[in-house]
Amino acid sequence: MTDLTDTARLRAAHERFVTTGRAPDRTVRTLVADSWRRSLRSGVDPEVQNAPVDMAGNVLDGYRNGLPLAVAMPVVRDLLVAPGSDAGWVTALTDDVGRLLWVEGDRALRRRVEGVGFVEGAVWREDCAGTNAPGTALATDRPVQVVGSEHYARKVQPWNCAAAPVHSPTGQVLGVLDVTGGPAVASALVMSLVRATVAAVEAELARVVARPFLAGRSAPTPSRLRVLGTPLLHVAGSDVRLSLRHAEILLLLARHPAGLSADELAVLLSEHELSDVTVRAEVSRLRRLVGPLLSESRPYRLTGPLRTDADRVQELLAAGDPDSALASYPGPVLPRSVAPGIERIREELSADLRAAVLASPLPGVVSRWVASDEGADDWQAWERLAWLAPKGSPVHVRAAGRLDLLGRRLDPPPARRT
Repeated sequence: MTDLTDTARLRAAHERFVTTGRAPDRTVRTLVADSWRRSLRSGVDPEVQNAPVDMAGNVLDGYRNGLPLAVAMPVVRDLLVAPGSDAGWVTALTDDVGRLLWVEGDRALRRRVEGVGFVEGAVWREDCAGTNAPGTALATDRPVQVVGSEHYARKVQPWNCAAAPVHSPTGQVLGVLDVTGGPAVASALVMSLVRATVAAVEAELARVVARPFLAGRSAPTPSRLRVLGTPLLHVAGSDVRLSLRHAEILLLLARHPAGLSADELAVLLSEHELSDVTVRAEVSRLRRLVGPLLSESRPYRLTGPLRTDADRVQELLAAGDPDSALASYPGPVLPRSVAPGIERIREELSADLRAAVLASPLPGVVSRWVASDEGADDWQAWERLAWLAPKGSPVHVRAAGRLDLLGRRLDPPPARRT
């Protein structure tokens, strides 16, 4: 860690870097210098408080209490919060995108750190807030101590912080445990205490977590998206009405679980040039509606599975049940959308459904298809229905008459292969 006697040289190196972009000299630790470069590339302004608060109140309470980390908070309070009440620090626990879930400790100190945006619900990831212990620990997946002017944002430089990532029993990063405060936090002893607390937290998680949910708890209600008709999102037990654009973004992200960059989303959303700024603004507005379902990270991605009613139709088709698939298909995917990516999804589902109908030996299945808007003028489906229905029956006569209206002649069915 940087010797505190080198504070003046460190401050000068920071000033040089943020004003000229010149590579930091040996005064700056490699870990910190690399973080400064990432902060610069992310466009973090060193002169302002950058950590956005994107969740608060009941929404934050419901979100954090549903996370595996919630069961570990008693351990954190026993080992860090109670000692910190008079030791000169506050303790914070983040989620896997750097959002502060709990900030606890000395009330007077908490009020002071609130001045730099260190509050529950604020996102302290590096690309939001610059170099800081919880954000840099998340970026590097290692314990990190950041002292004074090592912070990228000047308003945070009066503080010191020590943090370490918390992992699930399977090795997934669940969040970061952080201690922030005055001179005491710059010590190696506090860094050791943070590491020891993380080890105790991970041991507690290993004891109570049953894959993939906590023992004794039921799985959370899965998020669902309706795209066959008027878009509607069901998330965290509530229904959220969506604009067409927001429904398009969620459906595209559901179909691309690895995530999409702003450029990729722009191409999928419009055949005309769509700026990154416009895409980012739409995603930002959407995030305010859906909360933690949409990750803070880039590329944009969903934080968990999102089932759609179109998925259900595809599953029924894959199971060889076109009748049930048609019953679950009130109409095309987001029919008003002209987004190229959505049009492709719409056309693929419609084509798959039509192919299953034309291959079906059941007149009722074909009748359901031709009764829909999509199938009403499908002459091949009418021909198939005429072949399947007994000759001279009302269904056969109706199908033959429809073919005549469509200007098609009823050909004999193809000979069966022996």
